[in-house]
Parts: sequence; C-alpha cells; structure tokens
Amino acid sequence: MKKIYFVRHGESEANLAEIASGQGNDVPLTNNGRKQAKLAGRGLKDKNIELVVSSPLIRTRQTAEIIAEEIGYDPKKIVYNPLFAERSLGIYEGGPMSVYWKDLQDNTLHASAETTEQMYARFMQALESLHQYKENTILVVSHGGASRAVRVINQKLHHSKMYELDAFANAHIYEFEL
Repeated sequence: MKKIYFVRHGESEANLAEIASGQGNDVPLTNNGRKQAKLAGRGLKDKNIELVVSSPLIRTRQTAEIIAEEIGYDPKKIVYNPLFAERSLGIYEGGPMSVYWKDLQDNTLHASAETTEQMYARFMQALESLHQYKENTILVVSHGGASRAVRVINQKLHHSKMYELDAFANAHIYEFEL
C-alpha cells in the first residue's frame, strides 16, 4: 500500500486572471502561489516523503520545487510525468474560464477538449504508474481538474461524476492510499 499526498499547484497567473489553462496554456505561479506552495511544503515536512512526482507544466514544476526545498527533498530528483498534466481544454485554452464552464455545464463542450472519460482513463494510468516505484510515501503535484479525477477514482465513482466534485483550492493537500 502506498500513501499518496496529492497537492494542487499554487495560484497561477491564469487562476488569478480567470483564464482557461489546461495542458496548452503553460503559465507560472503568482507570488501568492509561491507562498501557498511554501506553506504546503511546511505542512508536508514531517510526512517522510520518499518520492516527488509532478505534472511537467510550469505551475506544477514550480510548486513541486518549492515544496521539495521545504521538505528537504532534492529538486533534481523530482519525476515529471505527463500523465499528471491538467485536462486538455482544446479551443478553450487561454480564453475566458467562464466560456469553458458554461459549455461544460451545458454539456456542449467542444470536441477538441479532453472528455471526462479520457481524463479518467489517463489518471487511472497515472496512479497505476506510481506502483513502479519502490518508495511508499509519494507526493504528487498536479492540477485542479486532476484533483477531481483523482477523487473520483479514489472514491470509486463513475467518471461522469467528476465535475460534481469541487476542485481543490490552490496548494491543498489531499491524502489517500493507493
């Protein structure tokens, strides 16, 4: 059994500007996001994290590196796994988040966006990939949409329930066993 600490990245520039940011809109953290990551790191300091795995997007890379420094983990040893990247938002990338949310709620999402079924399958694969490591206490740094997928999987819910769950707040820590 592996203990997983899942952390959503700190506040990004896109979060602040309410811009849709999936895999295709790679934006850095704000100053506040860096502070949030530092606080998350302090909250994880005594958890004996043996491995840090992160989405390769800049906002998660920055968050993972800040947390690694706080917990005494060598940032050069962070594993970047594209399976943990945010949902691909297709034509919504870089546009107003309100347009994406409206189409999502109206069930009229453009075909260029990753479906919840595709996202669910990708995150099942992402979580399964953690079994290849000998380490048993793992920090995963990922995204808001990813937090929904991970919880749906962890709670054994159907992928269609993903957006009935709220995304985690920036730098929120979620603990579960795998």
